[in-house]
Amino acid sequence: MKLLSVVIPCYNSQEYMRYCIESLLPGGENVELLIVNDGSVDKTAEIAEEYAKKYPTIVKAIHQENGGHGEAVNAGIRNASGLYFKVVDSDDWVDISAYLKILKTLKDFVAEEKSVDMIISNFVYEKKGAKYKKIMKYENVFPEGTFFTWDDIKHFRKGQYIMMHSVIYRTELLRDCGLELPKHTFYVDNLFVYVPLEYVKRIFYINEDFYRYFIGREDQSVNESVMIKRIDQQIKVNKLMIEQVQIENIKSPKLRTYMLNHLEITTAISAILLIRSGTAENLEKEKELWKYIKDKDLDLYHNIRYGIMGRIVNLPGRVGRSISVGVYKISQKVIGFS
Repeated sequence: MKLLSVVIPCYNSQEYMRYCIESLLPGGENVELLIVNDGSVDKTAEIAEEYAKKYPTIVKAIHQENGGHGEAVNAGIRNASGLYFKVVDSDDWVDISAYLKILKTLKDFVAEEKSVDMIISNFVYEKKGAKYKKIMKYENVFPEGTFFTWDDIKHFRKGQYIMMHSVIYRTELLRDCGLELPKHTFYVDNLFVYVPLEYVKRIFYINEDFYRYFIGREDQSVNESVMIKRIDQQIKVNKLMIEQVQIENIKSPKLRTYMLNHLEITTAISAILLIRSGTAENLEKEKELWKYIKDKDLDLYHNIRYGIMGRIVNLPGRVGRSISVGVYKISQKVIGFS
């Protein structure tokens, strides 16, 4: 059995997927690389088959009709044979030194007959044109070099969250929790990270700058103007996070607090983007979003609406909206988001 399955969702990725794949090949026979061609119309399929032919025991090419990023990840989960599971987007890559250290750690787990539900590592914002590279580290939150539970974690800073780039899950945990991401929907990374967390009991943190998250392409899904155009998909994911996880049922107080904060920042981003678009239609959608949360769960509504970010987002009037947008711009600089 492979130690690690890495799914690489690809849609018209011919320009950059080779760099991603080449960074993962040094894992050798310890890994399987599942290149999911999600209905591409360029040479993505040919490149995937080229690697599968050259490295038949490591690389598997999966071809499917276009279903979006989430369905590509779903295909990876269905086909994975590794003990652990990682998503690496086709325009991103990994640091090889950190990668090999992570694989050694996984190999040690197997040799010692120890199992872990989630491995966390750091990631780097490889922002185009930026002189300073923001690194998302977790050394202030998680103990290093030991197994731990949610009860052992410390406080997350604002702007510090567990993201797809930082997480490796035990493959069977993803299947057992019934994770299935929606088709034809952007921003499902939030669901991939968020939904399985309540099933995670045993965690390990590796303080290595492993994942390299490229950010800065004009057509990238996290580009602000693109996010505003796709705001309905952001709202859909926001609502699914609320529907698929009942925060009040989570037993660990520290995990419950974290998940509430994660949901708060996701909702704040949704609301600020709606405000920032400036259209009457989207301002109405912002009101509808808050009404949806209020009708769904009144306690949750109060926690999110009157949390720090919620209060900033809901400052009244035009001046209030200007302040909200200003705080959003500052958060972009702090987090390295674009």
